[in-house]
Amino acid sequence: MDGLLLIDKPAGITSHDVVDSIRRRFRLRRVGHGGTLDPAATGLLLILVGAATRRADSLLGTDKSYLATLRLGVTTDTQDAQGRVLETREVGPLTAGEIEQACARFRGEIRQEIPAYSAVWVQGRRSYDLARAGEPVPRRFRRVTIHELRILEVRLPEVELEVTCSKGTYIRTLCADLGGALGCGGHLAGLRRTRVGPFTIDQAVKLEAAGPEHLRLP
Repeated sequence: MDGLLLIDKPAGITSHDVVDSIRRRFRLRRVGHGGTLDPAATGLLLILVGAATRRADSLLGTDKSYLATLRLGVTTDTQDAQGRVLETREVGPLTAGEIEQACARFRGEIRQEIPAYSAVWVQGRRSYDLARAGEPVPRRFRRVTIHELRILEVRLPEVELEVTCSKGTYIRTLCADLGGALGCGGHLAGLRRTRVGPFTIDQAVKLEAAGPEHLRLP
């Protein structure tokens, strides 16, 4: 059995949990995914079955699109709603124009700091393991491209955004940086992935409904 499953991942489980579920249900060994989603995030997760697992690297390198909720005025250590609150500030009477000006600074190729709570390897250990242990995490940066950053709705203290970006982009870091640019701080309050390369969320099925009939060519 070979092919690609487009899964609409629910909140509260890891991408590896989805892989394990498909592996057990299909009674297969060779199952992988084409790009991790954090447990709290929902949306499009590409599950690779059988020979299609060889395509993992090419799918990881594709552009992706997201719907993101930025909550202004609250900064957390993980840059998302699951983290410990570090600071709370007044948001103030921000206008849509001021938020747009801040967004303009992050469109195109940018230098983004890799968050301490991330899965990158640092001296043989995961960065998040160092951060959770209270050990210093060296600052690291990477070049990413924000192809599109569009404001969908301003409902202070929350701002709904649509983002299309290159591989390796941290949407929670983008939200934290936007909050910093606006002078009040912020974090990622919600995230839904809507596209991975040529595949879109409207092609996906719920995890519990996925079956062999939903396999497609990668």
